[in-house]
Amino acid sequence: MKAEFIISNTRVDKCPQEPIPEYAFIGRSNVGKSSLINHIAQVKNLAKTSSKPGKTQLINHFKMDDKWYLVDLPGYGYAKTSKSAKKTFQALITRYIKERKNLINLFVLIDSRHEPQKIDLEFMQWLGENGVPFSMVFTKIDKISSNELNKNTSKYKKKMLMTWEEMPKTFITSSESKIGRLDILNYIEELNKQLGGEIRKLF
Repeated sequence: MKAEFIISNTRVDKCPQEPIPEYAFIGRSNVGKSSLINHIAQVKNLAKTSSKPGKTQLINHFKMDDKWYLVDLPGYGYAKTSKSAKKTFQALITRYIKERKNLINLFVLIDSRHEPQKIDLEFMQWLGENGVPFSMVFTKIDKISSNELNKNTSKYKKKMLMTWEEMPKTFITSSESKIGRLDILNYIEELNKQLGGEIRKLF
């Protein structure tokens, strides 16, 4: 797979204007987003990983096989980020999600090691209220047993179905164990096929 870095910025109007589909990845800080993006692209340092959460502070566009954009969005919910920085990130994320016409699907990353987190549930609820198509991506499944994984994903399902009629598309991943990459890429390919040339009508 060809993966090419295109641009980083803090303004939605400066994002690429090429009429091709975009698939964005977002999650709480330290959820393993950069590692998953590198795993999907099969490029070691495409997205910058860091031991310090909150490293991604820009909208990062990567062009994949000259057909679609993979977008790395700033994480949310990092406690050590200042209040002013949190507001800035939140405004940036909100603008991108609401205004970006060629955003086809938002992949919301969730740390599989934890029980349902309020911030994740509230964020997904907000996406639903704003009609934003999204998928749930459970990360770091290599860090827990299959029993714990089933327990935590079941709890998420129970929580989600309290307000949702059905669960969104869900993926199980591990960058370390190389799990989930093809499932995500096949889903993106499926959505691109469904789109056909429709994306160009948005521009």
